[in-house]
Amino acid sequence: MYILFIVIILAIITFLYVDIETLKLYYPTIQAFLLFNFLYNFIFYKHTLWAYKPETPWLNHTLIEILYSFIIIPLVIIVFLRFFPTGWKGVIYLIIWVFAFWLIEYDYSKRGSFSYDNNWNIWWSLLFNFVMFPFFKFHVKRPFLSLICVLPVIVILLLLFHPSFTELK
Repeated sequence: MYILFIVIILAIITFLYVDIETLKLYYPTIQAFLLFNFLYNFIFYKHTLWAYKPETPWLNHTLIEILYSFIIIPLVIIVFLRFFPTGWKGVIYLIIWVFAFWLIEYDYSKRGSFSYDNNWNIWWSLLFNFVMFPFFKFHVKRPFLSLICVLPVIVILLLLFHPSFTELK
C-alpha cells in the first residue's frame, strides 16, 4: 500500500511542522487546486488523460482520486510551501519537488498502478509538474493574477487533449 505510506509520511510532516496560521495562509491555494482538479475530472470524465490502477480490489480510480484531491495534494501543497526557501535555493527546491513528484508517478506507472490515455504520457506529466508547482507558490503571493495566468495552460491542454463534444457528459 504505497499510497498509504505517502499519506502517512506527509501527514506526519504536516502535523510536526505546520501550524494553523500557516494552514490558513495556504488554504486558498488548496481550494484553487481542488477547483481545477474537479474541472479536469468533470470535463475529461469519459476522456481521461491518466488513470489510477488500484493495488487492491477495494480501491478504484474514484476513491484514489478523492484521496489524492482531499488529502495527498493538500498535504503536498502545505509541505511544499511551508519550507520553500528564497533565492536560488528556491529554484533548486522547486526542481527537486517537480522531479520527486514525477519519479513517484513514474514508479507508479512502471508498477502498473497508473496508466496514460489520449496521447498523455510521463513526459507531459513532467511538463505539467513544472507548471503546477510554481503555480502553488505564485498563487500564495498573487492569487487573482495566478488564476489569470493559468487560463492559457488550460486552453492549451484542451486544444491538445480535448474530448470531442460527443464524449462530454
